[in-house]
Amino acid sequence: MQAEALDAAIREALPEAAVLTAQPAPVSTDWAIDLLHRLYGLSGQLEPLSGERDANFLFTPSHGGRRCMFKLSHPDEPLVVTDFQTQALLHMAVSDSALPVQRLVPDQQGRHAVTVSDAQGRSRVARLFSYLEGLPMPQSPRSGPQRRSVARMLARMDQALSGLVHPAAQQELPWDIQRAERVRPLLQHVPDRQRRALAEAALDGFERRAKPQLSNLRRQPIHNDFNLYNLLVAPGDVTQVSGILDFGDMVHAPLVNDVAVAASYHLDQETDPLMTMATFATDYHAKSPLTSDETAVLLDLVRARLAMVVAISGWRAARQPENAAYLMRNNAVSWARLAACADLQADQVQAAVHAACRVSKDTHD
Repeated sequence: MQAEALDAAIREALPEAAVLTAQPAPVSTDWAIDLLHRLYGLSGQLEPLSGERDANFLFTPSHGGRRCMFKLSHPDEPLVVTDFQTQALLHMAVSDSALPVQRLVPDQQGRHAVTVSDAQGRSRVARLFSYLEGLPMPQSPRSGPQRRSVARMLARMDQALSGLVHPAAQQELPWDIQRAERVRPLLQHVPDRQRRALAEAALDGFERRAKPQLSNLRRQPIHNDFNLYNLLVAPGDVTQVSGILDFGDMVHAPLVNDVAVAASYHLDQETDPLMTMATFATDYHAKSPLTSDETAVLLDLVRARLAMVVAISGWRAARQPENAAYLMRNNAVSWARLAACADLQADQVQAAVHAACRVSKDTHD
């Protein structure tokens, strides 16, 4: 009964997270092959791919040609949210045609997304994407040049997304730092009292300093999950980002939130967290200048994101033990990152960013 009461409290505090705990909704490969042929007139081999919510397949044509990814959205995902991702890719294809993101392949009627009913009668959105070749970034060594490439590619992508207007901007979506404080009830799944206090302190700082300022900051659609697992590098040059994946966590939010999310994944025990945040923001700034108001809240946004990662992953793993290894893959390192920046101050980070930006400007003048 106590667990049920806790789940009820969580559903009330974070209703948009329901899709995160939805059961997988796979489809048979044979059914997907038939659908692909009916919609796109294509024949070939489909190989199931892993996916957090969607049913994904790698398509290899029978008679040669480019490989593609066939994706069927989860039936619990609102259609407006799926369309947000679709329209973002179409928008970027026009605003920056060379940006290394997947491209949507139209069906035989020219549609880039088609709502279908699966074998159980559930509505799903079918889309065919170009397949990006490359080496997943976690399989390559970290380096300063690689981190610089990540920051500048993020800035370029954000510029390409600017100007996109979509009804999903009004949706409350999971993983949105703007509502980070809503994950507090999930921290009850953290048994370690010191760790729980660490995450609660991060949420306290976010609520006290950053959240009141968010309405004053520049807003637009953002990727919102620019982590290493969503990036590819070229095998011949692992310092350069060659592909950007997974727009499934997109939100309409303050632009600096995208910087905070991405920067949070580059904090580690081998580097100074203060300088890592400062140099990442500086490299982003070189491509897309940040304002003083944005750098003032950067630290609290980074810490809030990390608190969300440990809270949501721990909660989901407790509810889905069969998938715990995947859900917890970033948990331990996120706790370490949260601890590494626990003693930093917001003005200290802002001063380091501004100093690094001045040095960068002087170096390139």
